[in-house]
Amino acid sequence: MITPGAVIASNFADPAFINVGNLHYAFATNHDGMNVPMASSVDMIGWKLLGDAMPTVGAWSTGKAVWAPHVVQLPSQNGQPGTFVLYYTALSKANPTFHCIGAATSATITGPFIVRDEVFACSAGGGSIDPSGFHDDGDGRQYVVYKTDGNNIGHGGNCNNGVAPIVPTPIMLQEVNPANGYELIGGPMQILDRGSADGPLIEAPSLVRVPNTEVPGTFVYILFFSSNCYAGGLYDTSYATSINGITNGGHDYQKSSAPLLVTGSAEGRLYSPGGMTVGPKGIDAVFHADLGTTHTVRQMWYGTLTITGRTVSIL
Repeated sequence: MITPGAVIASNFADPAFINVGNLHYAFATNHDGMNVPMASSVDMIGWKLLGDAMPTVGAWSTGKAVWAPHVVQLPSQNGQPGTFVLYYTALSKANPTFHCIGAATSATITGPFIVRDEVFACSAGGGSIDPSGFHDDGDGRQYVVYKTDGNNIGHGGNCNNGVAPIVPTPIMLQEVNPANGYELIGGPMQILDRGSADGPLIEAPSLVRVPNTEVPGTFVYILFFSSNCYAGGLYDTSYATSINGITNGGHDYQKSSAPLLVTGSAEGRLYSPGGMTVGPKGIDAVFHADLGTTHTVRQMWYGTLTITGRTVSIL
């Protein structure tokens, strides 16, 4: 099911959400002078804009292009509620042509989130963007998935990566300390990369773990992502799955045979749907789609997913 129209009609790109108590909170790419616009809802349909969740950025950043935030609540510690961690993308001071990832924390969901001055991730392969936190209920480990921004150092063309040689834009999986959400455990592992059907890139990962209805007693990891260039009608939302654990044994996840959402989905209501975030139960999902046919205003939409084995549907 997808709502008849956008649930946030103003610009609210790259949306992410979290459920806290009886309320839902959403966060988006910078807009209207706010680094991280924030909104709340009682039903995922009607939303109230709240202001800026993170008024300052880390010392590593120029403070510009604060993109694609994602908020998680860490597991409780010593009987106390877990800390909220906000991951975000911004331009790097050390290399202002690269976007990198930072982290900020708060004891409350509405913040203000206090930034860490150290960068969380910044790949030499073009930078790092689109972070998304994930708690694995299977073993209690905490992770962040993100994109290595290879098209940033591409050779021109579509989204700067349409001219050979095409630069990889892999999705990376980084384990973190579940006590704080930002201390790295080991190094990042690639779990997916673009292919010929993906155009110049893949990006905007969101990872969930749900029961595998086709094999009772087992679970499937589903990695949602967008492919093609966000500026244009080819941008889409797709997914890949693993039934062999979160890393799929070091191999890429198996991509679906067709995207989940494309321009024209939802009876023609969507143009360039992408940036999807899926809730931990694999049911609720938010994503953006263009108002009209340009990316100047990307509105937030809401839908509910149906997952059968390794197949996901939303319509």
